[in-house]
Amino acid sequence: MAAHVGASRTPQEVMEHYVSMYIHGNLGKACIPDTIPNRVTDHTCPSGGPLSPSLTTPLPPLDISVAEQQQLGYMPLRDDYEIEYDQDAETLISGLSVNYDDDDVEIELKRAHVDMYVRKLKERQRRKNIARDYNLVPAFLGKDKKEKEKAPKRKITKEEKELRLKLRPLYQFMSCKEFEDFFENMHKERILRAKIRELQRYRRNGITKMEESAEYEAARHKREKRKENKNIASSKRGKEDGKEGEFAAIENLPGFELLSDREKVLCSSLNLSPARYVTVKTIIIKDHLQKRQGIPSKSRLPSYLDKVLKKRILNFLTESGWISRDAS
Repeated sequence: MAAHVGASRTPQEVMEHYVSMYIHGNLGKACIPDTIPNRVTDHTCPSGGPLSPSLTTPLPPLDISVAEQQQLGYMPLRDDYEIEYDQDAETLISGLSVNYDDDDVEIELKRAHVDMYVRKLKERQRRKNIARDYNLVPAFLGKDKKEKEKAPKRKITKEEKELRLKLRPLYQFMSCKEFEDFFENMHKERILRAKIRELQRYRRNGITKMEESAEYEAARHKREKRKENKNIASSKRGKEDGKEGEFAAIENLPGFELLSDREKVLCSSLNLSPARYVTVKTIIIKDHLQKRQGIPSKSRLPSYLDKVLKKRILNFLTESGWISRDAS
């Protein structure tokens, strides 16, 4: 500007004239607000913007032996694997070329291919970050077991293990530390809810001080113990009287007194009256003895005896030694 005005003005004088006349003058007061809002968005912020360096900075290579690298197909200098996620992603751009005679449709199509390839690269890197954050490679190689033994933590119950499995899809949205904090907070929440229910139970029973709760719990424990002992005693009495009660359906029928304990159980399970069982038993044993003597059997089994009942009774008589196995 000083060169355009002429040699009579120095650059410093030109700047002072502009500031005094246009910025601090009437024109500046009318056009320039007192506070200028910052409408610029920093896309290079380290927290994960589109141009954040954290998205392009490579991760440090895995600290694994050469044999383990060969087992995984891992190349530490490139931080790549022989078989990556979506191995054929490069085919989207391998055949692309820039030609001066391309029309707008062809250019947009090539841009779409490049955009698809970039998305696949981001997904590939995201999966690597998740595997690195959750130590999936040491877990695959069996190294995490030694680290868990060195760092003792509270014992995780079976319910918590099942809950962790249900929450596993959240791994892709949260870092390892965030997920562990979330899981521990859920554990604290369950403890607090149980404590609140316990205090509410104390309040319902008229207890307003913690000193009274110990006496209440001791009395409740004694009460439950007496109730448990009473239930055990009643169950023992029930077992002693249970045999007759078990056969209540057939004990008043004729022929019940002729049966042994095992035969009573059989008739009760088959819902068969003692008289009919004795009849079938007599016929089967008689036929068995006649066959052993070489006499042809002419007796017929009753019509109410189907194949299932006949098989059950034959097996029972064979196990009890009334007839031999070849006859059954």
